[in-house]
Amino acid sequence: MGLGYAVGVVGFLFLAHAAYSTIQYRSLLKITEEEFTGPPVTVVMELVAGLFFCLWAALTVPGKFLSILPQSDENRVVALPSNLDFMIFNHRGKAFSMGIDMKQK
Repeated sequence: MGLGYAVGVVGFLFLAHAAYSTIQYRSLLKITEEEFTGPPVTVVMELVAGLFFCLWAALTVPGKFLSILPQSDENRVVALPSNLDFMIFNHRGKAFSMGIDMKQK
């Protein structure tokens, strides 16, 4: 388990705690019969920090990008499939072109 996973878990915990804090704050406002105008500043800062940590983890955990080699045979489609029975050219997309009657004058 690398640093990226740990940062992602911390970011998720920040987001979960911010959600719990907002729910708790709204229930407190219901008890005191005040109107909800927005979450407290601490919750907003916690949301921003959690978003930053989760975004950083999502960008670093997958690893390095590999280059695509143009001369590689694995990256090319050079032939049609051998079983042509499943290639359908008569489908419902034809109805869209028939429904439009465009005549040039």
